[in-house]
Amino acid sequence: MNWNKAADNAQTLMQAHEALSRLMPRPDASPKAHAEYHRRSAAVYARVAEIDRGHFHETMFWATREREKAEAIEQSALA
Repeated sequence: MNWNKAADNAQTLMQAHEALSRLMPRPDASPKAHAEYHRRSAAVYARVAEIDRGHFHETMFWATREREKAEAIEQSALA
């Protein structure tokens, strides 16, 4: 997965959404690729939440949602 500068440099919730939507793996990518994408997305949203304070709660919602998606994918891979 090729993470780009836009995701690493996102300063607002909208910038994070835009950058991460371009980085989403294809539907047929491996579960590992999808889990990694969601973990990295969670980290981006958590970082942006500290910068874009006007959207703190919404951005933290997205961080939690992405982390939970990664955990669900990892759990289903173990089953």
